[in-house]
Amino acid sequence: MSLRIIVLAKQVPDTRNVGKDAMKEDGTINRAALPAIFNPEDLNALEQALRLKDAYPGSTVTLLTMGPGRAAEIIREGLYRGADGGYLLTDRAFAGADTLATSYALATAIKKINDYDIILGGRQAIDGDTAQVGPQVAEKLGLTQITYAEEILNVDEAARRITVKRHIDGGVETVEGPLPIVITVNGSAAPCRPRNAKLVMKYKRALGAQEKAAAGAISYPELYESRPYLNIPEWSVKDVDGDLAQCGLSGSPTKVKTVQNIVFQAKESKTLTGSDKDVEDLIVELLANHTIG
Repeated sequence: MSLRIIVLAKQVPDTRNVGKDAMKEDGTINRAALPAIFNPEDLNALEQALRLKDAYPGSTVTLLTMGPGRAAEIIREGLYRGADGGYLLTDRAFAGADTLATSYALATAIKKINDYDIILGGRQAIDGDTAQVGPQVAEKLGLTQITYAEEILNVDEAARRITVKRHIDGGVETVEGPLPIVITVNGSAAPCRPRNAKLVMKYKRALGAQEKAAAGAISYPELYESRPYLNIPEWSVKDVDGDLAQCGLSGSPTKVKTVQNIVFQAKESKTLTGSDKDVEDLIVELLANHTIG
């Protein structure tokens, strides 16, 4: 059995380095002021996809991401680890998208790809922490969804069903769902495998059109003509037959007011022994000031 797997991945600003210039006046993130990284939980999702590829010969893994030209780095990172290709949704009309507009754009691109069995993505992105995009994509495509996945256990070829272990409050449960399906993966799932040296050498010159123009690579068309796998496809709103009114800021009812880096500092401290009395006194104090209870 071979599977067609799409992995939704995002290039995100490293929120560990949020500074005073992290936000623009219009409430959007100033991505130029922050280092860009592969969203951590999307890497967990990629690993689940690659494990399926290993388990079911002939399967393919395709990455789908949305962002500026530099977001092609996400596709390359996937290729370095074993993915087969990817698409970059890039258009000024996509800029400033909230979860609703993002899921709309991704869903239109998935419809264009058309051939898929499983859509995987991280539970949430660290620049938003909403965990909404995956479920919204499933809703827009009319697909079953499984969230908070930790491991894909099995795919039944005959029944066209998938078995997934997911982490929920209070424990773990095993569920089944029909293909095609959308699955979002927790950060507690297996970490993504490292880059493969041979694949890095193969794909290190893989570029999107914007990167080619910026790097002058467009002056060497013979390289990209003879090695088509080095071309990272870029799709605009028009390419995916998108509705401009549902894309970017115009399709985003949610507006970010501010982004801040909060550092907690203790003003008071108390040292306790392990005695029953100290523990009891602490509980009484916490109940009295309504910290608990």
